Order: sequence, then structure tokens, then C-alpha cells
Amino acid sequence: MLKFIKKDALKKHTATVIFMHGLGDSGNGWAPISDILGEKLPHVKFIFPHAPVKPVTLNYGMEMPAWYDIFSLSRFEKEDEEGLLQSLGLVKTLINNEVDMGTPSSRIAVCGFSQGAAMAYITGLTFETKLAGIVALSGYLPIHDTVFRMATDANKPTKIFVGHGTDDPVVRYELSTLSVNELKKENYNVEFKTYVGLEHSSCPQEILDLCEFLSKNLPETQ
Repeated sequence: MLKFIKKDALKKHTATVIFMHGLGDSGNGWAPISDILGEKLPHVKFIFPHAPVKPVTLNYGMEMPAWYDIFSLSRFEKEDEEGLLQSLGLVKTLINNEVDMGTPSSRIAVCGFSQGAAMAYITGLTFETKLAGIVALSGYLPIHDTVFRMATDANKPTKIFVGHGTDDPVVRYELSTLSVNELKKENYNVEFKTYVGLEHSSCPQEILDLCEFLSKNLPETQ
């Protein structure tokens, strides 16, 4: 079971956002956005899980929080499918626990930054029942052939928000564009926002766009 930071809804809890951090970070790194988003989404509970600690090849085998191993920053190099699928199981368990506590999956959005965005993609596309939305910031869709084989009809219509900076030196903007194109080929509903000059980070406009997306897909009244 993943450990996590939880920010309770400011009003009656009727929806949940699960937000996954990037490589080497923890749930604490993104938890402050709940203070911003919570003002507009007072009915939403925010969960910021901590990735498992594991060796990362790109960083000379150093152990750190990682959803999966990274061999290279190139999209076309070997990908850690085993690690991705292991973390997928952990995230799905987290969602199912929310469902067991009374929040329908259709009122849960999965979001993430960088590696966390990759996890949001694969979780959202393969989850067995309808989710409220999928958010990928500064990320890409890994093992896309495998993911599309595993994809469920339940989340074919689920709306996807993608945000990426044009000057990202870590997850290149082109990789995000390729992922969006692959999703559109499979007839997914993708909203792609570009942030000119933004590097591997977020910005106030992206957070505003994220808030608007979540407000539309997780309205206060069901």
C-alpha cells in the first residue's frame, strides 16, 4: 500500500484528486497546490502518494523515490515495463480504497507530473471503471503499445488534460506531442496546453488551466 499525504475537502467531500509526483520527489512536493485548488474545489479531497524507493539506472543506480526505472531520457530507449506495471497495481489499489470508502471512481481524477504523469496516463487508460479525468503535466505516455492493449472501454471517453513547456530539457516537448498524437489516433479526448518558455516545471497559468479542467470534470454537484 502506498503511503501518501492527504488534504481533506474544505466542505462535504464528494470527489477525490490523486496527484503523483516526479522522479526523486515525494507527495510533499506537490501537496501545496491543494491550497490553491482547494479554494475553487472545496468538495475535493487531494491525495499525494509517495512513490516506492528503488535504484534508478539514469542516476547511476542511486536509490530514490521512483515510479519506475529510467534507463535514458530518450523516448525510444528501453522502458521499464515491469516497474511501470508494478506501480500501476499500487495506484489502482489506492483508487479502489477510495471507492471502498464511498467515492465512486467517476468522481476520482488521476493526475501527475513527469514520471507521475506517465503513471496518470497508464492508470487512467487501463482502469476498469470510469474515472473523472486524467491529467499529465510535463510527461509522456510510456509503453504505449502495451497500454493500448490493456486499455478499457470505460475510460475511452474520459477527458485528458496535457500541459507541457516548450523548453523542457528533461521530458522534451516533442515527446509530449508524440504521446498526444498517439492518443488522438486512438480517439481519446485530449486537451493539450503549451506553455512557451517553460522548462521542466509548472507555472501559474498551468495551475489555472488545471483548476479549470478539474472544475469542469469534478463539479461540486453530481
